[in-house]
Amino acid sequence: MNESAVGDPSLYFAYGSNLSTSRMGERVPSARVVAAARADGRRLSLGKLGRDGSGKATLIDAPDAFVWGVVYAIDRCDWRRLDRFERGYARISVFVALEREQHIAATTYVAPETAPDPTAFGWYKRLIVDGAREHGLPAAYVAELERLPERDDPG
Repeated sequence: MNESAVGDPSLYFAYGSNLSTSRMGERVPSARVVAAARADGRRLSLGKLGRDGSGKATLIDAPDAFVWGVVYAIDRCDWRRLDRFERGYARISVFVALEREQHIAATTYVAPETAPDPTAFGWYKRLIVDGAREHGLPAAYVAELERLPERDDPG
């Protein structure tokens, strides 16, 4: 499918810390879970360097890989609000597979620049892992997330 097509601006594919419904609710109160989804041809990386020096989630092109996440419906007027939380990311359109391999277009965030091997703080990684469990993502994928490197937050 052509990923340059514009996605429905009310659908957001979350794959990192925004998997946590409570975190999304604090950031964008209009967010409502639509369904778990899979982005093919991508892999999860913690290669975005955060302002705090730790690794943050982003998507990397990888033809034989996939990333699980969740699609939220959000009010169109809330994109600017979400943008403020996603500084350093660019919005892109992606096609994601829902149940029965139905593909839909959604908007997500990716880091245009990545750093070599930054490590996430434990609390950040926990948001991702707990969010994946919360949405019933496949156990093998959750196990992969649990193996991501982490470090203590000195703050």
